[in-house]
Amino acid sequence: MLDSAPVTTVRYHLQVAKKIEPGLEAEHAAALPEKAPGPSEAALQRMQDLVSFYRTEGRLPLAHAKSPQEQTLSSWLYLRRRDSAQGTLSPAFRDGLDVIPGWDQASPKKTEDEARWQKRFQQVKDLRAAGCDWPRHQKTPDTAERVLGVWLHGQRINYNQGKLAPEKEVLLDEHLPGWREGRRRTGGRRRRPRTQMPARP
Repeated sequence: MLDSAPVTTVRYHLQVAKKIEPGLEAEHAAALPEKAPGPSEAALQRMQDLVSFYRTEGRLPLAHAKSPQEQTLSSWLYLRRRDSAQGTLSPAFRDGLDVIPGWDQASPKKTEDEARWQKRFQQVKDLRAAGCDWPRHQKTPDTAERVLGVWLHGQRINYNQGKLAPEKEVLLDEHLPGWREGRRRTGGRRRRPRTQMPARP
């Protein structure tokens, strides 16, 4: 049996086979399943930074924190949670993050807020795809338009104040180009034409 043969014997037979068939090694290498590339060194370092943050602060990073570093860690964690939910999370990340209890579970409120955000985002996408103008947040009798207009206005405010999560900014930029500017202004109020006084007889 080959599985009980000494390693030196197996190596000898493989060397003989390679001499007889020079292309055998290349064929064997081609037949092996390709290994998926693992996380980069930078990504693994980001994971370690997140774990260190949790151990130091006793909490997970916040998306709207004042510190840019904390915002970056929060965005990175958001993407890992998404990967986990989709079943595409790298085992290296899962093993490393398992030291943080419930790292992949957002709070119920955050889950509801995220679901609402995604719903409004999709509704505005559908509206624009149908050829409609940007929804207004005021001066419209349409309640549905006002709801979407208020949501979009809120995204612009968050962006201008530096509070919009980077991954959401990417989604808006990619799928709703021009979202920051909104409707084109027509140049202000139209002046009423002056009424001409009737000529005196």
